[in-house]
Order: sequence, then structure tokens, then C-alpha cells
Amino acid sequence: MTNVKEVPPEILLKKVAEKLKEDKRIEVPEWVHYLKAGVHKENSWDTEDWYHVRLASTLRKLSIKGPIGISKLSADYGGRVDMGSRSYHPRKGSRFIVRTMFQTLENLGYAKKDAKGRSISPQGVSLLDKATKEVLKELSEKSEFYKKLI
Repeated sequence: MTNVKEVPPEILLKKVAEKLKEDKRIEVPEWVHYLKAGVHKENSWDTEDWYHVRLASTLRKLSIKGPIGISKLSADYGGRVDMGSRSYHPRKGSRFIVRTMFQTLENLGYAKKDAKGRSISPQGVSLLDKATKEVLKELSEKSEFYKKLI
């Protein structure tokens, strides 16, 4: 059985984001173009499809880290704040974005909420497994290393 950890994350996230773009149930909010990732960023995103990529990334993190809450996941998406000549300090990412991603994934049926936090649902596991198999198939054509994982 293929595992999400066995494929390069950037390729997997592109594949899952493409699948999520095809889903007509996802409504991209209008604030997407104006929001930045957190207090550690100076500008908003440059890419147009960052919303779908972040949905895919959140789904992947749910599958790897198990039940996880908003605060822990926003810490994963955080970064270092540039404070001029003073030393850098870590800051959390936007909890609003993480909360919105969780709510969107729950509405799609890919995540579920329980007492310990959010976790991935069987539909979400299925989506990630299908994308992982497709990525492994593409990578096995290019490299011998990935043929043994199929």
C-alpha cells in the first residue's frame, strides 16, 4: 500500500490541488486575494491557486499528524518575524485560514471533527491514496527508485 510520506510533497500537493480544483463544491472566498499567511509575512500570495494548494497541504498534514487542532497547525504554517536589528522570533500563521480550511474540508467530507481535534476521514484517505498512486506511477516512469514502491 502506498503512503503519503513516500512521494515528494510538492508533487503530491500539485496533484491533490488539481483534483480539488475540479471539485465544483468548493467556493473560493472573495478575501483570498487580500489575505496574507500571518504576521510573519509582508505581502499576500503571488500564486492564484494558493487556496487549493493550502487545502491539499492541510489534508496531507491531517493524514500525517493525526488528530490536530487549529493552534498546532497554525504553528506549522508560521514562520520567523523580521524585527529589524533584533533577533528573530517565531510566530504562528493565520488561525483564520486554518479554521477556514478545516471547515471547507469538513463540508467536503474529507475531514471530521472529534474531541481531540480534526482528523482525516475515509474519503480524504481515499483522495490522498489515489493521488499518491498517480504520482508514483508518473515517477516510476522517470526513475527506477520509485518502481519498487508501486
